[in-house]
Amino acid sequence: MRVKVLSLIEEIKDELIDLSKYIYDNPELGYEEFKSSKAHVDILKKYNFNVEESYLGMKTAFRAEYKGEKEGPTIAYLAEYDALPDIGHGCGHNLLGTVSTGAGIVLSKLIGEIGGKVLVIGTPAEETSGAKVVMVEKGAFDGVDVAMMVHPDAEYYQSGTSLALEAIQFTFKGKSSHAASAPEEGINALDGVIQTFNAINALREHILPTARIHGVIIEGGKAANIVPDLAIAQFYVRATTKKYLKELSEKVKNCARAASLATGADLEITNYEISYDNMVTNKTLSQRYNENLKSLGIEDCEKIKHTTGSLDMGNVSHVCPAIHPYFGIKRNSRIVPHTREMAEATLTPEAHESMVKTIAALVLTSVDVIVDKELLKEIKEEFNSNKDI
Repeated sequence: MRVKVLSLIEEIKDELIDLSKYIYDNPELGYEEFKSSKAHVDILKKYNFNVEESYLGMKTAFRAEYKGEKEGPTIAYLAEYDALPDIGHGCGHNLLGTVSTGAGIVLSKLIGEIGGKVLVIGTPAEETSGAKVVMVEKGAFDGVDVAMMVHPDAEYYQSGTSLALEAIQFTFKGKSSHAASAPEEGINALDGVIQTFNAINALREHILPTARIHGVIIEGGKAANIVPDLAIAQFYVRATTKKYLKELSEKVKNCARAASLATGADLEITNYEISYDNMVTNKTLSQRYNENLKSLGIEDCEKIKHTTGSLDMGNVSHVCPAIHPYFGIKRNSRIVPHTREMAEATLTPEAHESMVKTIAALVLTSVDVIVDKELLKEIKEEFNSNKDI
């Protein structure tokens, strides 16, 4: 099967390189990826995928489906293609999306024989507001047996973890007054924000060391001689599990509630950005992917990259078994993501060779999931045991 898969990739390799290069040359920010998403859609339609564009009301999202005559598991590959301001594709999403679309096309050529269904889901705005979060909420992954995507990096890493995140805004509303001649008539909203920071700083001593709380004041008053009647603070609260994030976020909110009570300022608590769940790697699926990668000559693929950031793929991992590994495009270098050097590295022969092996590993893993019922059973048992994490 490995020889057949590599042969199928070779047949479309030049098209995939052209796709990646075109998206590199036309960098687009989140929810503005009109050229990029169309480029993916066009090649998927060429290979007989049924494509739903403007998926779930998002103009640059899509859902491409190819179903064989034989019943079987549903495999989803997730494609990202948004760029960064000024830097362009410094996170390599031109290559990431190409890998997912390429894997979908290759697997579609095997499904007639082995059964099942393959989805390529175009997921915009990973760098900003995380379309996958909305997709999860709207049921896009209902019925998906496994979901996979692989991110470019300098080196190969197996799928690891990310932090769950809640973005909380505290808006304090007080009463303005002259700060010198009638301070007793005022209610200082800024004091509410400052007391919130003080309480959170005291809280830090009693939280898990893996958690993170960081915030800024975005509104704190207009003039020193006016009691501020409006003050706003925004915080990110992060934790290694969704369960602990919920507990910690409530403690942070209580800090603001106490500040409101102490100062007399009214408090409004809102979320100012989409919240993210932690990434729960399905280890059974990850192990099989690593084994397939090793069979292709990538021996050092089991290093783990534990990110202290947050991924919208984390939300996907809570509704279906998922992995999010990394593939090396400039090995033995100091290159880091979100740089022009990373963007340029996606155009190299080394990157294209890694692209081929990564697509092959994804497809071989998908074939295993489809034909090996015991493997899929183990994947789902592990997923069900981790649902409350």
